[in-house]
Amino acid sequence: MAGPPSRSARWLGESLAGGGLGLLLLDCRPQERYQAAHIQSALSVAVPGLVLRRLRSGSLSVRSVIASDPDAFSRRRQADTVLLYDEADGPEAPGSVLGLLLHKLREDGCRAFYLRGGYSKFQREHPEMCEVGLDIPSPTDPPDSLLAFGSLRISSEGSDGESDREPNSATESEGSPALSNQSTFPVQILPYLFLGCAKDSANRDVLGKYNIKYILNVTPNLPNAFEHSGGFTYKQIPISDHWSQNLSQFFPEAIAFIDEARTNQCGILVHCLAGISRSVTVTVAYLMQKLNLSLNDAYDFVKRKKSNISPNFNFMGQLLDFERSLKSPCDLRSPPGPLYFTSPTNNNLFQLDSLEFT
Repeated sequence: MAGPPSRSARWLGESLAGGGLGLLLLDCRPQERYQAAHIQSALSVAVPGLVLRRLRSGSLSVRSVIASDPDAFSRRRQADTVLLYDEADGPEAPGSVLGLLLHKLREDGCRAFYLRGGYSKFQREHPEMCEVGLDIPSPTDPPDSLLAFGSLRISSEGSDGESDREPNSATESEGSPALSNQSTFPVQILPYLFLGCAKDSANRDVLGKYNIKYILNVTPNLPNAFEHSGGFTYKQIPISDHWSQNLSQFFPEAIAFIDEARTNQCGILVHCLAGISRSVTVTVAYLMQKLNLSLNDAYDFVKRKKSNISPNFNFMGQLLDFERSLKSPCDLRSPPGPLYFTSPTNNNLFQLDSLEFT
């Protein structure tokens, strides 16, 4: 029986020497290894465990996680050769990201292959074609340079595909249809915790309706609308929705700020620009720590209330690290309280922390 389709280091070297036309090169190694060194023109496709499980189960297709332009990817896949590589293990290694993506891409009609010997062999034979110490391509680069897997979305095939990005840093702006069509009302996650967008933070009627007196602004440049008129307590976290941003460093102060609102029997709005990436990441982190939930269950809990959430996968990786930093396994904790919900991922009944203000 023939093994998985492959190409040699020599073949790749000759292709790159000829300009690499018609070649889409995907680096499936962990992100830190890609940042340290990678083959020239390769894109990083490091996949967090949560996304990997959904890809493996079939709940996500390859096309559904294309970051910038799925239609353009569909066009390119008919003409381009897609070549994937990892360190050296190949597609048959247990739990191989490369193997899963290779199978999915070929199943999806792509002419996909893996690089025999991986990065290690290619680097030994063609060191001049490897780039060292470069950052991951920015989401602000032109769409063609980010065509495949620039940023994986944790979303279903039926999601609306909205993107939580700063104006002028991606494809959306304040006046774009995707943002204009969003609900003008925040989503209630807990009795005192609301998740919303920039428009919600500037709607005094809505804030008053839900007794929201605390506002957590997870952007570097959106104004705090009522900061100088009194009646509101603000905290601003200066984070863009960008691969390079470390949002997790702000988790402790964000969680403490949300708890301060609860202690003072006030509602709190957590918002970013579109309300689907940065603010969601902070909200999920809060649920994980305060309600003793796993990342998967906290994420699903929020998604049941707000279906279009889509943190970029760098933030998802930070949440995975945050989950590991929470010492005790979730199923060994016994938080008191009356609220229950059934996780759609495993159908176990969880008894959550008391959700009253006092």
